[in-house]
Amino acid sequence: MRLAAFEHAGTARLGLVEGDSIIDLAEAAPDLPRDLTGVIRAGAFAAAAQAARTARPGARHKLAGLRFLPPIANPGKVICLGLNYADHAKEGGHAKPEYPSFFMRCATSLVAHGEAMLRPQASIQLDYEAELVAIVGRTARHVAKEKAFDYIAGYSCFNDGSVRDYQRKTSQWTIGKNFDKTGGFGPWFVTADELPPGAVGLTIESRLNGKVMQHANTRDMIVPVAETVALLTECLTLEPGDLLVMGTPAGVGHARKPPVWMKEGDTIEIEIEKIGVLSNPIKDEVTAR
Repeated sequence: MRLAAFEHAGTARLGLVEGDSIIDLAEAAPDLPRDLTGVIRAGAFAAAAQAARTARPGARHKLAGLRFLPPIANPGKVICLGLNYADHAKEGGHAKPEYPSFFMRCATSLVAHGEAMLRPQASIQLDYEAELVAIVGRTARHVAKEKAFDYIAGYSCFNDGSVRDYQRKTSQWTIGKNFDKTGGFGPWFVTADELPPGAVGLTIESRLNGKVMQHANTRDMIVPVAETVALLTECLTLEPGDLLVMGTPAGVGHARKPPVWMKEGDTIEIEIEKIGVLSNPIKDEVTAR
């Protein structure tokens, strides 16, 4: 099942994607939660599927021209893994880590499918990073690795847009990873039952203006989803709707010679097999005066 957040008649909606259309669950099933986190918490996937099967024609909208929203607009936590593909660690001059390089993003950095990622006024060094994101489905603390998949509701695509010179101003990466509207997320949420366990074995790729920049497989992750859940829940409580952003493979712009930075007029696409294509145009940040 694919669920997408979108805007219709000026309000945020949640819909079930079928082919080239989406069924508005607010119209098809008014009693269901109105956002993805609510559906996850309620365990209402079967109810959403039933509502879509019986929906009236007026509840169905074409995907073309739809204004998407991030699948989860205000996640409680966005926890990212750095250096989680050995080839990416190597291209950045890092050794293969013995423990994940965890860092966090904030909700204001997120941007939906089709929406512009912003190159900030402060820097030209806006880079792309194709990543898988796992979405937590149940409250989790002290979870054993072999039980971890029970706590993942589904998956999506992510572009961990990074402002490289700011990322390197300190030993902590937070500032370079949290500029407004630099983290692409979407286009939709795919339930875990539609993918291999841990979303392992899927092709992951980034394309800048149609040119392939990164091409790898999720089986190449150093720390896969199950181990990530186990490690994090040693330390903290994961909650429904939290995002686990699983790292990027080699081929990022800063490691190229000369470096490749995204600029206004570019389009960056992140594709993950069996999930979809996240596409964002690049625009320069403009401050209102």
